Amino acid sequence: MKKIIYYSIIFLCMSLVWIGCKKSNYPGGVIGDYVPLYDLRNLYKGTDVTLTDENMFGSGSITGVVISDHSGNNLPAGLLIIQDRRRLGLIRGISIPIGPEAAKYVPGDSVGIKVAGAVLKRVDGILQITGVSPSAVTKLASKVAIPPNRVGSSFILAKPNDYESTLVAIVKAGFEPALSSDATYGGDKIINDGFDNFTLHTEKNATFASNGGLNFNGNYYGIIFNTVGTNGQLKPHQRMRTIKDAVALSSVPDIASAIITGYMADAEGGDGNYEYMQFMATRDIDFAVTPFSVVVTNNAGASTPTGVFPIKGWATGADALITPAGLVARTYKFNLTSGKVFKGEFFYVGGSAKMINGSKSKSIASSKWIRSKDYTVAIPAGAPAGNGDGFGLYTTGLFANSGNASGFAIFEGTTIDVNSAPIDVIFIGSGGSLYNAPSVGYKIANTDFYDKINPITLAPQPYYRSGENTLSFNYQLPADQGFWNKLGGVYNPALGKWMKARSQSNIDLNTSSTIEDIEGTSLIKILNGVTGEYVRTDTIPSTRLK
Repeated sequence: MKKIIYYSIIFLCMSLVWIGCKKSNYPGGVIGDYVPLYDLRNLYKGTDVTLTDENMFGSGSITGVVISDHSGNNLPAGLLIIQDRRRLGLIRGISIPIGPEAAKYVPGDSVGIKVAGAVLKRVDGILQITGVSPSAVTKLASKVAIPPNRVGSSFILAKPNDYESTLVAIVKAGFEPALSSDATYGGDKIINDGFDNFTLHTEKNATFASNGGLNFNGNYYGIIFNTVGTNGQLKPHQRMRTIKDAVALSSVPDIASAIITGYMADAEGGDGNYEYMQFMATRDIDFAVTPFSVVVTNNAGASTPTGVFPIKGWATGADALITPAGLVARTYKFNLTSGKVFKGEFFYVGGSAKMINGSKSKSIASSKWIRSKDYTVAIPAGAPAGNGDGFGLYTTGLFANSGNASGFAIFEGTTIDVNSAPIDVIFIGSGGSLYNAPSVGYKIANTDFYDKINPITLAPQPYYRSGENTLSFNYQLPADQGFWNKLGGVYNPALGKWMKARSQSNIDLNTSSTIEDIEGTSLIKILNGVTGEYVRTDTIPSTRLK
């Protein structure tokens, strides 16, 4: 009897499991009317697929928002192109050849399309649903909003199938190399958005093919298409739909005379007088003729003035009435008023010790130091607080090695006030009292990380932590390890922009490390915009570089 009861319970449990599994095939027990484009595209494995209710999971139709606009004559003729984000919030698109009827639909039209019996195949490099009659398309709504989809070109190059037949914005892009004044959009042009080079294609009969005055720096909206290379790999390109898809951001390059290439923020042992910053000149500079300045910001909890936002921006300095040893200024300034550097050459600003990694390490005094000073020296009794070049309190640490943000910026000139904006700037971390909308904070430059104007909304965002200006480099732990924060990227002074955004690479220095460890095999490149060659090599620049 016990065995009978036992086996009865087992069979009952198995029945319940089977019933539960059967019901879970479709959440709610109802099959959706439309198959997501993400799932549809995944049906294609390199060979043609006839679409059926079965392989479309019980659905016979698709739906999406139209992104094609044939009024500019720059899209493949006859293709109706739609996109959706019905699966995992991921945008996917598809192209459907329906002939001249495709031109009747405009961006923002919502459509439903019966595709059962049609064939999913790659035609001319583009995945398409062929065999669809124009009568299978039903317009469901008009003027549906299409949010901008900003995508870095390197992401498209890495996964061209994912972005095919979708509308993307390639932002802050310039032509590479710079184009002549009589250049037009027609043909293939190479644009660079700081992620990689990408092809912008314009058909010879496009309504804007002969347009000149190409933007120096702009946003390019358009649909991604692929061709198939000789190796079978997909090769993506972007096509604008009309000239309205080109949005100018600037016509004059915003060129930085010097860029930030590395920093020592936490030396092995005590930091006082051993912190320093590395820069690279993008042109020849005589600082006695054209002075610059460098300002460091430290927003640790003890930094003075404490607990408030930097009401004077980079010129906040320290509380003039507080001078006890150990306190830290919110900002500390170095004036660069003597010395020379050549294009492509490293130079340094920081503590007068000029040691590579703390008190027990090797000297790098023979390198190009433009400004060094002992920022730990206490001021005489009764004197005003500070020992920075204009503002800043003497301190045991320029940088905050905590959860709060620190950073530094280089400015043209030595007069810095609440309205001053740098030519290059970086931040490490994001904590602390940094930005109080709308007009209190640390102003930024147009860099690989930051934009004074939001490139999508065109709204002003002139401060760190305002708008989309939230990127920062990371702290490196453990503390007192002596990490050299090496920044790598490619900068083109002719275009005034980063062709490859900076990335952080950290070198764990020791007391035997030498200048070769932080200058040799440099990750930073200065590009000659005319010849396309690098101005400097990957070795230490001991002489003026050609």
